[in-house]
Amino acid sequence: MRVISERHLGAVLSGLPGRPRIVAGGNFAAPARALAVLDRALPEYRLFMLNAQEGVPDRDGVELETPFVGVGMRGRDGLRYFPSRLSLVPNLLKGPLPPDVVVVHTSVPAGETVSLGIEVNILPAAIEAVRERGGLVIAQLNPRMPYTYGDAVLALDEIDYAIEADEPLATPVPRRPGDAEREIGRRVARLMPEHATLQLGIGAVPDAVLAALTGRRGLRVWSEMFSDGVLALEKAGALDPAVPITSSFAFGSHELYDWAHRNDRVRMLRTEKTNDPGLIARKPNMVSVNSALQVDLFAQANASRVRGVIYSGFGGQTDFVVGALHSPGGRAVIALPSWHPRADVSTVIPRLAGPVTSFQHSFIVSEQGTAAIWGHDAESQARQIVDEVAHPSVRDELREEGRRLGFALR
Repeated sequence: MRVISERHLGAVLSGLPGRPRIVAGGNFAAPARALAVLDRALPEYRLFMLNAQEGVPDRDGVELETPFVGVGMRGRDGLRYFPSRLSLVPNLLKGPLPPDVVVVHTSVPAGETVSLGIEVNILPAAIEAVRERGGLVIAQLNPRMPYTYGDAVLALDEIDYAIEADEPLATPVPRRPGDAEREIGRRVARLMPEHATLQLGIGAVPDAVLAALTGRRGLRVWSEMFSDGVLALEKAGALDPAVPITSSFAFGSHELYDWAHRNDRVRMLRTEKTNDPGLIARKPNMVSVNSALQVDLFAQANASRVRGVIYSGFGGQTDFVVGALHSPGGRAVIALPSWHPRADVSTVIPRLAGPVTSFQHSFIVSEQGTAAIWGHDAESQARQIVDEVAHPSVRDELREEGRRLGFALR
């Protein structure tokens, strides 16, 4: 690894031929300084990131690519969305979407290594893919990035060039769950068996579920991501101290990042491991809790599109739903408010009009109640979704539409 100036890095990058594909760390670990240098140096390139946040380069000559759309890419003209389970995204990079440059945001060196810190995810696979084809690995070294263990540890000789940037890590805007989310959290908590292994997705609903579990003991975490809710469980003594918190990326407060630094309790693994349905299924009492934008009377969930336009993507929902259903004592839960306050519409609809994100869950939960899905026939599933999950103001309409779809709803 050679530590160079930003000016020198720009000169290196300006010599790249054609329209290279750049894979960069996403979520709240984007290497913003290095990406700014790259954007100035290259007239045209393709930028591949997961859940990119605000500030992503966006101009003529930059083609944005992702399997999971974050706010920084959402609604952008020319966005190339690649539908994929998160566990299979590494195969995209080793196959049809090979990178020419990988840009990572790391800790400062410790001996002969750095750490990918809060964003491991697909980056080890990207580094392997770019190395195989003779491309570049560039690091933004930051003393604020926590040094985490597991697959986060990266040897210095895997990096070609590095720049130094002492900058605070980005943090998400804190979200306070509303009354509906808190009620959903309490309902989902009642579905948790003792000594459950938890996976929770992103959003106010998963955060509310974690807040409802602080009184438990012996819980475990195997998830694609974690945030401050897991730290709250740790502080409350709810987590099994003998089992590490296993994840692929994290985002949250600076307190969370400080806690993760050199913490043996935190093990960061690459996506192919955390999201492997076979490995997930080996975890006893695995409970997957994910949210959705819509569910329908066929117990199908849409967590990807709004009015036919891509909003986010599959993420890890499909991986964890399958894994949890095969886990001994496992459960896959979809949790969502019965009413979308911004759009002022029901989140329960007769039938999804677009692609399905996931289906065949154990339970669907709203603030109205809980529908038991797995093990119930299709008529019972539809009836429970109407009677227990949907907002009361739309239940009659849903029953009428359900009868048109062939359900004997009364």
